[in-house]
Amino acid sequence: MNLTLIPSGLVLFRFLIAPFLLWDAWDGDTSILFLVGFTAAFLSDIFDGIIARRLGVSNAKLRQADSWADTCLFSCIFLSAWLGYRDILIAYRLPLLMVIFAQIVWWIVNLIKYGKPASYHTYSAKFWGITLFIAIVALFGFNYADITLWLTCIAGTIYSIEEVAMTLILPVWTHDVLSIFHALKIRQQLQTTDISTV
Repeated sequence: MNLTLIPSGLVLFRFLIAPFLLWDAWDGDTSILFLVGFTAAFLSDIFDGIIARRLGVSNAKLRQADSWADTCLFSCIFLSAWLGYRDILIAYRLPLLMVIFAQIVWWIVNLIKYGKPASYHTYSAKFWGITLFIAIVALFGFNYADITLWLTCIAGTIYSIEEVAMTLILPVWTHDVLSIFHALKIRQQLQTTDISTV
């Protein structure tokens, strides 16, 4: 078995499980398999990067695929929530619209500057992922959406703002930049390199 394929396999798993989750929620109700599948997808998102770095196969192509897999997964989760918990989403439209607007700005800024989405995998993105997991389990498992939903929307907005700032700071597309402080350091290094080559 080629161990270097494990990270790619975990990314592919998220692509494949996402439409299954949506299918499970299509009638407005979800089975226990929904939470099991989502939990497995969430764990795959944690371990694909860890394993890739341990095996020395963490590259821009894999990290971009990882980001697209996350987008696919959570888009299907949102549609599933709309099908089964529309009244709750409407009731919490303010925080949801806040994070959606921040994400739209994130997409626009990155597409204008780089022509493609960023793939930073920041600490704030990881924290948002954790709050998303908690909020989704609370909603689909316990029909609860108050503090958990507000928390994930606030975390998502902060994440988006930080990464927009990072895109404005970094002159070239760069993957795996952990925070705005790391982005500033990379920018300084690039400027120093440019000066030394003049």
